[in-house]
Amino acid sequence: MSISGQVTGAFALLDSLVNNHVSCIFGYPGGAILPVYDELFRWEQNDLIKHILCRHEQAAVHAADGYARSTGEVGVCFATSGPGATNLVTGIATAQMDSVPIVLVTGQVARPFIGTDAFQEVDIFGITLPIVKHSYVVRDPRDMSKIVAESFYIAKHGRPGPVLIDIPKDVGLEKFSYQFVSSTNISLPGCRPLLSPKKKHFTKLLELIEQSSQPLLYVGGGAIISNAWKIIEEFAVKFQIPITTTLMGKGVINENHDLSLGMLGMHGTPYANFAVSECDLLIALGARFDDRVTGKLDEFACNAQVVHIDIDPAEVGKNRIPQVAIVGDIRNVISEFMLYLDKCSNFVPNSDQTSSWKQRITSWKKQYPLLVPKNVNFLSAQEILHTISTIEPYAYYTTDVGQHQMWAAQFLNILPRHWMSSSGLGTMGYGLPASIGVQIAHLDKKVICVSGDASFQMNLQELGTIAQYNLPVKIVIINNKWQGMVRQWQQAFYGERYSHSNMEKGAPNFIKLAQSFGILGLELEFRRDIAKVLKLFCDYKGPAILNCKVKEEENCYPMVAPGKSNAQMIGVTKQLFYVKS
Repeated sequence: MSISGQVTGAFALLDSLVNNHVSCIFGYPGGAILPVYDELFRWEQNDLIKHILCRHEQAAVHAADGYARSTGEVGVCFATSGPGATNLVTGIATAQMDSVPIVLVTGQVARPFIGTDAFQEVDIFGITLPIVKHSYVVRDPRDMSKIVAESFYIAKHGRPGPVLIDIPKDVGLEKFSYQFVSSTNISLPGCRPLLSPKKKHFTKLLELIEQSSQPLLYVGGGAIISNAWKIIEEFAVKFQIPITTTLMGKGVINENHDLSLGMLGMHGTPYANFAVSECDLLIALGARFDDRVTGKLDEFACNAQVVHIDIDPAEVGKNRIPQVAIVGDIRNVISEFMLYLDKCSNFVPNSDQTSSWKQRITSWKKQYPLLVPKNVNFLSAQEILHTISTIEPYAYYTTDVGQHQMWAAQFLNILPRHWMSSSGLGTMGYGLPASIGVQIAHLDKKVICVSGDASFQMNLQELGTIAQYNLPVKIVIINNKWQGMVRQWQQAFYGERYSHSNMEKGAPNFIKLAQSFGILGLELEFRRDIAKVLKLFCDYKGPAILNCKVKEEENCYPMVAPGKSNAQMIGVTKQLFYVKS
């Protein structure tokens, strides 16, 4: 927008956001941020930026999160001071745990009132300090453009994460002579440049691979963040190394690929968990040895040499001391290693080196397949998700948290950056608002939210956002009338004492709820109707909710109990089931 004379701090904010290639903001207005929203009004009228009005600040940050995960760009969220700002906290922690680049702009009381317990004053800077990558309070509007530039740089540099900008109300109103600061012109000593790996690291890595007969690639979210899926598959194929992924790493490889073992960990595939227990070399790429992955840490890949490659030096050696540690961007490191191989005159690929290992894994796949109930008269989440994955292989998927999340991880075959799920924090209520952000980013693509009846109710008000913008999001509710994973744990570990985990009483009529927002509501109750109803649901042009009345007592298996090794799985059986295809 053209500038004449002096401008306000709010103008500087909007101009800086647009110049940092922001096209969409998610948010909710309020008193302290009104100067920003007043300026936003003019920018929207000039079609320079778009704001999506969510119905709750937590939903706004989850929407920005979904936008960021699916695009790789920085998501942006606005909220006012006090409760508006504190409502962001869960979403900020979600983004921090999963390394999602977000810039959050909060309003604050005017500078003279800071520290006086003024109306809707909270120290959001202090509250969020442990869960952000960095944070600012803008004391002088002349610093606005520089702070925005730094925020975007920090959010994406190295391991991504959320950055908070707190703006006092009078800073948004104050006029000054404005000069835009580009993110290319900033210098941040704390953001150190990433160094290239040393040749000795590659020499040792190659040596370990050549010595190994049972290697395994353990790939996490860092590989998705660095857009490394093509080079990782090339690396795996070259050495014929099987790949298992974390929940965050889904999409790194087509799960129908011969080398794919699917997800490992607490609800991972049996063959992935057996493989990690038996491997002699574990190559961890962008993974952090999370407790839900490792089970009993002392017994996780206990016979293996470990190579750990990660962009965050704090993660390398945190839970497991590696034999080779490389700090760097996954795509760059593996690409450089592949170039190193081309120049390595004494390297000769041995395609037979892992053949017996792959045969063992193939036998595990046949003996312990992923399980979908067969020849039964009840509706199962596994069959629903398996069918959806077949019908919509190119869709973007978001999930909430619980049994349905784990079944989705097991039975959906996902493309890179097409999987949005709260993995580290396990945030119920994430899936629906995240799907809004994904749909805004990809208006011409299919977006499917997989939720549970309990998780869905945490942010169901966002149906209003979907209705307002007519977003064609498809919402699958796996409805078992319980907080499913809580009930499963109470059954397995708490003597079947189902304390406050049943959700049947007080549950809404999901069909009428959808209709009240002008959204199509469908119900699926019988197995015989799966193909017909899912086709109608997926082909519908507008937003739709599908309430799936699945078996109430169905448990999510396999399952590794807390404190047990990954090889000690509950529920591994071959009876009455067929293989995911």
